[in-house]
Formats: sequence, C-alpha cells, structure tokens
Amino acid sequence: MKSVALALAAALVSSPLMAADHTVKMLNFGTDGSMVFEPAYVKAEIGDTITFVPQNSSHNVQSFAIPEGAAPWKSKLDEEYKVTVDKEGVYLYYCPPHLMMAMIGVVQVGKPENLEAVKEKAAKLRSKLVMKKERLDAYLGQVTE
Repeated sequence: MKSVALALAAALVSSPLMAADHTVKMLNFGTDGSMVFEPAYVKAEIGDTITFVPQNSSHNVQSFAIPEGAAPWKSKLDEEYKVTVDKEGVYLYYCPPHLMMAMIGVVQVGKPENLEAVKEKAAKLRSKLVMKKERLDAYLGQVTE
C-alpha cells in the first residue's frame, strides 16, 4: 500500500497540472528600454508553458537556438502565443521585426546543457543587432547551473 501511495504522489508531482505558466510581455518600452520582452529571462521547468503576449502592435516571437529535439516556433504578428517547453536546456528567441533593436529573450529549462551551442549560434546573431547588443550577453549571463 505504501508503494502505491508513493507512486501516486510521484505521478501528481510530475503531472502537467503542476506545470507553471510564465507570461512574457512583448513591449515597445519596458524596464530594459525600447523593444523588449519582459521578463527577458525566464527560468522554467519541463512541462511549463511560456505565454508571449503582445502589449503593442507589430510584435511576434520566433525561436532561434533551442535544445536538440525541441520543436522550433514562430508566432503570427500581434497574436498571443503559447509554447510548452518539453526539453531541458536554453532557448534563445527574438521578435523578427525588431531583431536589429535586440528584442531578444532567453528561457532556461532545468540544466543549461546546450548553453555552449546556444552561445555559438548567438555569435552569428550578433551581427544582426544594430542597437543594444549588450542585451544578448546580459540575458545569456543570467543562465545558471
């Protein structure tokens, strides 16, 4: 009977019912200046959802560097978009219309096992950033073991 109770408890803890929903606003102006995701860094767990909510027009979100086996995503312009993170690692994303203004963000799910690969790919993104280039390193710098 004790093992049944433990199995039930484990099932409840790992259940999608326990998953969190993180809201990321797409803003023309936020605490980090113009054209930002807020928060720009999210620490999540496998099974959590990230809901991207445009607060102003002309924003969308697209994945750029993601863990191996994770599905890439791209939302439609001016529409709320929900992503369920199902692979451990670091997800780097951006707003296509405002990439040159460094409208980028990072989601960390569990351990950052792909951080070096994301940093290598991010180096290629750097040339497309015209303004606020420091955001890329600042947001990736928030990733923790």
